[in-house]
Amino acid sequence: MNGTQSIDAPWGVSVFGAASVDAVPDVARLRVAVRQTRQKPGEAFEVTRAAVNQIREAVRGHGIPDTAVSASRLNLETSWAYGSERTFRGYECSASFVIELRELDILETVLVDIVEAGANQVDGVEFDVSTKKELRAQARTAAVAAAREKAALYGEAAGIRLGPVIHIKDVDSEKLQNAYQSHSRGGGGGGEGDLTPGKISVSAGVLVGFSITGD
Repeated sequence: MNGTQSIDAPWGVSVFGAASVDAVPDVARLRVAVRQTRQKPGEAFEVTRAAVNQIREAVRGHGIPDTAVSASRLNLETSWAYGSERTFRGYECSASFVIELRELDILETVLVDIVEAGANQVDGVEFDVSTKKELRAQARTAAVAAAREKAALYGEAAGIRLGPVIHIKDVDSEKLQNAYQSHSRGGGGGGEGDLTPGKISVSAGVLVGFSITGD
């Protein structure tokens, strides 16, 4: 039993409840970057800035508003090649983007277009749901119901009557989410060879303490 599922001073019935609500993703975040190396810093800035502008135009061409694009400032650093000895390669200029899409059916087309526009690093695609707050509330309600059902079962088995709830402790939903994902890997997703979103699981966990009544 870990620290999130224990109570230091036992005083009744302590149970853990968990629940997960599945939803079809309606948001995708593309993480891409531009990296260009040139012998002179001014040249590195110039080619990278041109690629940034081309990527922005490609994104706008799909009707994606500028507010859905988060871009970093241009960054410049020296670049070295390592072998038998360190060799100066030039100056590397980079800029990264996070592009949020609400129309998932154009995801692959957008990704192809921004790569052709100059993005030469793709860090991945993250799927999400815009109603996560509401889904989390549903999962928390279900987690409390699961805890209450479990407590009733223990009470019946032990021949005791449960009293009022006197302790509620929320369990870190991110840790719980990771636990759900580790158990469900390989269980269901999309097809092979395309960017299929599968499903998003929003989880919640709660530790509930019930008093024991003598009635």
